Amino acid sequence: MDQVSRDRLAEVHPRLATKVLLIGDILEHEGMAIRVVQGLRTIAQQDALYAMGRTAPGKKVTNCPGGKSYHNFGLAVDCVPSSMDPTQPFAPDWNPDHPVWKRMIEVAQSMALNCGATWRTFKDFPHFQFTGPFPEGEPNDELHALFNQGGLPAVWDAVSRGGVQNAVAGS
Repeated sequence: MDQVSRDRLAEVHPRLATKVLLIGDILEHEGMAIRVVQGLRTIAQQDALYAMGRTAPGKKVTNCPGGKSYHNFGLAVDCVPSSMDPTQPFAPDWNPDHPVWKRMIEVAQSMALNCGATWRTFKDFPHFQFTGPFPEGEPNDELHALFNQGGLPAVWDAVSRGGVQNAVAGS
């Protein structure tokens, strides 16, 4: 996986980063490359994406306003297949029908990552999330309270320990 991806993975939960690096290694061994194009997002960045196709130019790229995406908590990444051509360090392939997309999703699911490509109402092919004890849908009130109390470290501790009660008990 390239340095751009590694830099983005350094900002997400370590378990998620490890799984995505492994996906990259498996695919690279099979002659395929991916790049992490999004990782941790601020609430403001999420709100700007949410505005696209609504109050800002462009097409809709998310149904989640700020605080409603696992990206805001370092628990989600977006990955895109790329050409393995050494003359083009990153040449994204946005066609979700391409076999690399299918393989990337298959490998991610084998690692217990929730894949946006399987969502019913808004297919988000690049999206992969690791939510631990939190629901796979959108972040819940419990996660928000934990974040408001202790920021990313508190959320990540809860994910690592398997739940809010376990994280609070370990404090």
